Amino acid sequence: MLTSPFTAEPAFTHGQKSRTAVLLCNLGTPDAPTAAALRRYLGEFLGDHRVVEIPRLIWLTILHGIILRVRPAKSAKKYASIWTEQGSPLKVWTQRQAQALQEKFDAAGSQVMVRFAMRYGATSIASQLDELKALGVQRVLILPAYPQYSGTTTASVFDAVYHWALKTRHLPEFRFINHYHDHADYIDALAQKIKAHWALNGQSAQLVMSFHGVPERTLHLGDPYHCECYKTARLLGEKLNLRKDQYRVTFQSRFGKAKWLEPYTEPTLIELAQQGVDSVDLICPGFTSDCLETLEEIALEAKSAFITHGGKSFKYIECLNDSAPWIDALHSVCLQHMSGWNSSTPQELETSRREALALGASN
Repeated sequence: MLTSPFTAEPAFTHGQKSRTAVLLCNLGTPDAPTAAALRRYLGEFLGDHRVVEIPRLIWLTILHGIILRVRPAKSAKKYASIWTEQGSPLKVWTQRQAQALQEKFDAAGSQVMVRFAMRYGATSIASQLDELKALGVQRVLILPAYPQYSGTTTASVFDAVYHWALKTRHLPEFRFINHYHDHADYIDALAQKIKAHWALNGQSAQLVMSFHGVPERTLHLGDPYHCECYKTARLLGEKLNLRKDQYRVTFQSRFGKAKWLEPYTEPTLIELAQQGVDSVDLICPGFTSDCLETLEEIALEAKSAFITHGGKSFKYIECLNDSAPWIDALHSVCLQHMSGWNSSTPQELETSRREALALGASN
């Protein structure tokens, strides 16, 4: 008996209305702040060839022989320091963004469905695509939660979609959003977040914009991430009417011994403190949801480094999360990329159904 390499197709009726969905994809998170959960999560995350480009056999030996034996327990403690009653902050905020974006589409009278997924861990991209396909969705817009494109993040999301597609006979029509680092509404949402913070707390001597780091070699190999981060920073500085000496661009979350994009965030903060800069505001424009890297690495560790070396005031400005300007920006980005995806009229659908039945279709 022959078996098919493809998953079974859901029931289909000729003339049924086309359905469109947006899938908001973020990085992912462990299921719990425990060593066991971190071991599973880090194994999947650090096992991605997009994330670590060391020759495969060598890296897997290091990953499973050393890193996954030591790092999970240390990382679990850090996650525990920022965990909430609802779970991981990153997943909580991503879910809220998807819900708010759904409400935005509903308010506009659109029939678009919005779902969220994680590249690593639950809720997986494959599981959400399975659900959307079962619901009759025929067009899917893939919306990464990363404004700046990188092969280590955006491309990996696309890989997960392609992998799901390998097992699917009747593929939906896909559109992929590579980046929106310079989208006017995204820049405006960041600017509004900062202005609201300044209105409540006053403006510090320096604004530091900290982006997640990547190995420097990726820049030389053609990854546009470095340039897109700097363009975001420039546009945001202009939107805030800041002089170039009033803000800094830095990169955080360095991992391993290789050289990563510079300047590094924590050493820059220490240098500022030692130079007599007494107050700093720090925002992470590349992170659209607060997470371990913002709440623990920045709001706790980076703050401690700045204060310990002579700084007086360190204020972390939260991520865009589910702020109204950010949801408006996401909606605007989606509409831009969904152009031309207009639904057929009821009359057109009925005509299509009658023609299919005339050709012998059963339903």
